[in-house]
Amino acid sequence: MTGSGIIIGAHPADMSRHRAVPLGLARGTRAIDRHVSANFYPTPREATLALLSVESFEGSIWEPACGKGHIAEVLKAGGHSVVSTDLNDWSYGIRGVDFLCESKPRARHIVTNPPYGSGLADAFVTKALSLMRGTQGKVAMLLNLASLSHAERTSFWKARPPARLYAMDDIVCWPDPTRPPPRHFTQQRYVWAVWTQDHKGPSAFWWLSAADFRNRLSSRNNNNQRRTS
Repeated sequence: MTGSGIIIGAHPADMSRHRAVPLGLARGTRAIDRHVSANFYPTPREATLALLSVESFEGSIWEPACGKGHIAEVLKAGGHSVVSTDLNDWSYGIRGVDFLCESKPRARHIVTNPPYGSGLADAFVTKALSLMRGTQGKVAMLLNLASLSHAERTSFWKARPPARLYAMDDIVCWPDPTRPPPRHFTQQRYVWAVWTQDHKGPSAFWWLSAADFRNRLSSRNNNNQRRTS
C-alpha cells in the first residue's frame, strides 16, 4: 500500500485519528475506486526482491499492510516465515487487524509498504519502531522519496535516522492491471527506509534499479517455460 501526504513522526497519542478506511466503507462503485479509497496500491515484486538483495532478516517477518500478499509472497519465496495482516479483507492473510491498535509484535521484523494519506504512513513508522524495540528487529518501509526532504519531517529523520536508505527507481504501485496508471503514479519515486535497533549517526544511502530485478524475473520465467515445454 502506498500514497502521499505523510508526516512522519506523529505522536502515538494522535494515532487514533489516523485510520485506514475499511474496504466496506471505501467510496466508489468500481473495484478500482474501492481499492484507491482503501489505500490498496500493490508493491511490484521487483521492489521486494531489490530489498532482499541488500538486506537480510533473521527470524520471522510481520507484513502489517499485506493487501493481497504482493510483498509477503516474495518474502516467503525467499525462505522467510511471514505473518500477514491487514485491516481489510483482500482474501489474503489475517483480516480485520488494525496495525495501529496492536500492542504486541507478531514477528521479529516488520516489512511493509504502508498506507499513505492523513498521516497514516507516519503512524505506521512510529508504531513499527515502538513495537520492534522489544524484538530488536528491523523495520523496512517503502516510502515516497519526497518524504526525505519535507520540512515537517526533518526533525524526525535527524532524531531517528534509518540505518540505510535505498532509492528505488521506476516502480509503479497501481492496483488495476487492465488499464494504464495515471501519469502522477508513474512519476512517483520510492525509497526503502531500513531501521535497525543498534544504529547511530547518519544513514547510509544507495541506489537500486527495478529493471535489474524485472530482468531476473523474466529470465526465470523463460527458463521455467523451457523446462515445461
